[in-house]
Amino acid sequence: MTAKTHTTAADAPLSFECELAAPPEKVWRALTEPELLAAWMMPNDIKPETGKRFAFAGPDAAIECEVLDAEPGKLLRYSWRERPRADAADRPPAFDSPGFDSPSFDSIVTFTLARTVSGGTHLRVVHDGFVQAARPVVAVSGAGCGLSLDVRKNPAAANSPCVILRAA
Repeated sequence: MTAKTHTTAADAPLSFECELAAPPEKVWRALTEPELLAAWMMPNDIKPETGKRFAFAGPDAAIECEVLDAEPGKLLRYSWRERPRADAADRPPAFDSPGFDSPSFDSIVTFTLARTVSGGTHLRVVHDGFVQAARPVVAVSGAGCGLSLDVRKNPAAANSPCVILRAA
C-alpha cells in the first residue's frame, strides 16, 4: 500500500485563543475585508458569505477556500486547500516518495469571536481536519501570528495576533 491510501484526518487541531481589547466588529473586519486581511495574512479576494469561494495568493500557489459558515462578528469558518506547485523548490522530501503524486493540505479554519465583559473580543482560532500525510509540514502564519506543527504534533506560537488589530 502507498501512503496515499492511508490518508486520514488528524486527531489534534491547531488552536489558539486570546483576549483582544478591540470589539468583535473590528476583529471581524480584520478577518473579512480583503485589504485588511492581506495586511496580516496574504492577498485574497474573500467575501464573508456562506458558499462563496475565494483564494489567498500563497507563496507557491493559490490557496483555494470556500466559506462554510459566516455570522458577522461571531463566526467565520472556511475550507483551506493548498496544493504546492510540482516544481516548488522548498517541497519537502517526503513528497518525492511514491504515493505523493499530488500532495495537498486540506483543512478547515474556524475563527470564533465572543464579546468580553470589557467590550473586547475573545478570539479562538482552530485549524483542523488536516490530512495525516500532510501533517509534518503544516504551518499557519501571518505577519502577527505564526503557528507551526511538526511531526511530533508540537504546536508553537511564534508571536501574538495583535497585528490583526493594527490592520483593522
